[in-house]
Amino acid sequence: MPSFTLIWLLAGAVLCLTELFLPSAFVAFMMGISAFVVALLSGVGLTNLWLQILIWLLLSTTLIVVSRRFLQPRRRNSKIQNAVTAETLTEIPPGKTGRVLYEGNSWQARCDDDKFSIAPHQKVYVVRREGTTLIVIPENLLHS
Repeated sequence: MPSFTLIWLLAGAVLCLTELFLPSAFVAFMMGISAFVVALLSGVGLTNLWLQILIWLLLSTTLIVVSRRFLQPRRRNSKIQNAVTAETLTEIPPGKTGRVLYEGNSWQARCDDDKFSIAPHQKVYVVRREGTTLIVIPENLLHS
């Protein structure tokens, strides 16, 4: 029967290669790295299989959490970072809702600034969604 060290090395290689062919946001890769560390510990004298499995689980979890924290892209605080355009179907009075045509469907919409009114058939930017209501800003507000 092969040693635990060899099994951990094979498991680490398979997990790392799995990440290469089936990307899983570094989860399989971090589990593979953990398996390599456990293989190293197994090679230097850690013989208890249950302790090896526990170390692998804890190390995998820790590496996954740490990699998510440091490898995720930073979000910018721009209101219109992912803004897409829509067109008003009805007037949107200040502080009230109207209707916009967004992605081929009519949506309830409200202006992001409660002091502005938006006329019908105006181009607007959708900045976010609150439930079934789109929050929009008029195009002319950005270009003035």
